Amino acid sequence: MTRQEKSKSDYKILGYIKNGEKMRKDHNNSKTILILVCLFFFIGNSTVEPCTVAVISGKATKDGCPLLWKNRDTSNPNNKVVFVKGEKYSFLGIINAEDNDVTSVWQGINSRGFAIINSASMDLLSDKEVAIDNGRIMREALGICADVKDFEAMLHRTDGKRKVAANYGVIDAYGNACFFETSSESYIKFDANDPETAPSGYILRTNFAYSSKRKNNGGGFIRHDRISNIFENADEKQINLRFILQKAARDLVNEKLHSNPLSLNHKPDASSPLYIRTNDTINRISTISVVVFHGALNPEKAYLATMWIVLGQPICSVALPLWVHSEYVPSVLGGPKTAPMQDLSKKLISYLYHDQRGNMKQYMDITRFLSYKDKGFLPIIIPIENKVIKETNQKLREWTINKPQKKEVKIHIEQTANKTYKALQNSFDNILKDSS
Repeated sequence: MTRQEKSKSDYKILGYIKNGEKMRKDHNNSKTILILVCLFFFIGNSTVEPCTVAVISGKATKDGCPLLWKNRDTSNPNNKVVFVKGEKYSFLGIINAEDNDVTSVWQGINSRGFAIINSASMDLLSDKEVAIDNGRIMREALGICADVKDFEAMLHRTDGKRKVAANYGVIDAYGNACFFETSSESYIKFDANDPETAPSGYILRTNFAYSSKRKNNGGGFIRHDRISNIFENADEKQINLRFILQKAARDLVNEKLHSNPLSLNHKPDASSPLYIRTNDTINRISTISVVVFHGALNPEKAYLATMWIVLGQPICSVALPLWVHSEYVPSVLGGPKTAPMQDLSKKLISYLYHDQRGNMKQYMDITRFLSYKDKGFLPIIIPIENKVIKETNQKLREWTINKPQKKEVKIHIEQTANKTYKALQNSFDNILKDSS
């Protein structure tokens, strides 16, 4: 029995809310029904979303602010950030780069401090159903929902009228932090502030639903065990931005193999490289972005709610801060077609995953990863990221006292993004030069 959720080992549901009503259920003897594998390739605009996600309530964080995290895994190699003026509220969101009309959003935050993420949960689908609305629902929610209560009301209104199969994670400026396991017909709410549901104040999900009647369908079971292990071993009140970015999101351990490639006691030898398969790790071959939403303490400070975005596989990129208050996205994260930061990361990924024969596409050259410039990737990337976090935290302390003008926030965003992008270009100049 874990600190995160009771009975994780057999994925029982101990206490959940179905469409607003408290229930108890045990699905140990639920009938297993096979879902057509091809459905995995039709999740909202043909986008696969087998992600690793978490909602963390303020009672589990040092500063009392809720956190929302998503490692976005998808078959689409390009995503970027957009600013949108929604029906009621403006918002920042991640979209597929070719989605010029912004029909779907895959994670985002609005001007009221409401943030949303998802992971696909195909075990919530009925036979032959296709989850085409997973991203559309989030786009709609960001434009009209001020808080988690509004989102739940939206789900209730659309029961039976949507085509989704997703674990939706949400936080708001009132301290709410919840997951909604959502099918086309209904939803079930899991509250991270409920000690029965989340004894340690956080809830983790990958690609199966605790409430599904299709036991052992879905996916991401290895990743779920791994992320549970990481969170359970975190020091109390030490779950923060750095923990998620640098301990969880970039993790390369296959939980079932008990292998940690970063602790290998060997001298890297380029003539005899070692490889690791990253299909079942948290940082995966298919991970194209990471987002951490750092929520506000109250609605009056909603302008402080921060979107930390890593465009690209996290071991090949750096987190940058954004705020809806600025109404601005820097060119390195947006761009007219693809985002330059994503393009840079893709070149670094090609360097690490250089053997493209068959299933070797899933294998990363750990020797290159650990020995680049006699340092390795992470000893180069983490100091750059830490500098961004330190400088941004200083700004946030100032802005907590005096609400900044949009221009001031925009300047910090632009300067930080440009400096960081340049630092990565300089640090990985050999790879970028060879790939040009």
